[in-house]
Amino acid sequence: MPYRQRPLWRRALLIVAGATLYALGIVGFARPAGLFPGGFTGLSLLIQQICQRYLGFTPPYSLFSLSLNFIAAAVCFRYIGKRFALFSMLAVTVSSVLTDVLPAFSLASDPLLNSVFGGLVNGLAISLCLRADASTGGTDFISIYLAEKSGRDAFNIILAGNVIMLSAAGVLFGWERALYSMIFQFCTTQALHTLFRRYQHRTLWIVTDKPDVVYGIIRDATHHGATLFQGTGLYLNQPRSMIYTVLSGDDIRRVVRDVREADPHAFINTQRTDSLTGRFYRRPQD
Repeated sequence: MPYRQRPLWRRALLIVAGATLYALGIVGFARPAGLFPGGFTGLSLLIQQICQRYLGFTPPYSLFSLSLNFIAAAVCFRYIGKRFALFSMLAVTVSSVLTDVLPAFSLASDPLLNSVFGGLVNGLAISLCLRADASTGGTDFISIYLAEKSGRDAFNIILAGNVIMLSAAGVLFGWERALYSMIFQFCTTQALHTLFRRYQHRTLWIVTDKPDVVYGIIRDATHHGATLFQGTGLYLNQPRSMIYTVLSGDDIRRVVRDVREADPHAFINTQRTDSLTGRFYRRPQD
């Protein structure tokens, strides 16, 4: 089936769920262990702790989170998509307010457990928002903008961009907390790689007797092109058709399923594609 945009109320519901989980990850895992999740979230927590330790007062987290995200959201509003930016700011607003109002709690006292499970919860929360075509803000705005322009995986950019912030946190609050924060961010990145695959690429080689039907499935579901090769199956010495195409990682499962239904005898080889140059259709943000 062709891609269909979710109804706005479903997107909003998914975003609110993701933002709530994101806030719970901060309140229940990051704060008790003194971790800095990275991006504008980590920077907001860092500024908040600097004010608390060195200036003697604790400003609200939402003050810094909303202020930092506003400029990035304005860039996304212009260059990526209006609804994407607005829904992302919904996620930022909900998560920021809940981070301030939710009561403090802790599920574990071990900083390593907080780092690992907090990172996984954080990754799940971000993936929920991304699936609703939104983000949790911060460096997600910047990395998605770069990913849309360059076609590269966005989340490695996020990880690289946090080095300066963590270095400052290490100098001010101790390197142990900074190192645990790296574990938190690594677990977040790995969860995102598993749960959200839009910016990953997969190559499909499909040997089939129904090339027109198979390509129709690819075209209608993804709007991607493909290349047809004609060859000979050496086992039975019969002519065979092979279709070559590259798809986004989140399209693979659906396309393979539909091809299997259309041609149960199709031979499908899926390969990971690390680098891609040339025209590659990507569904635009709305």
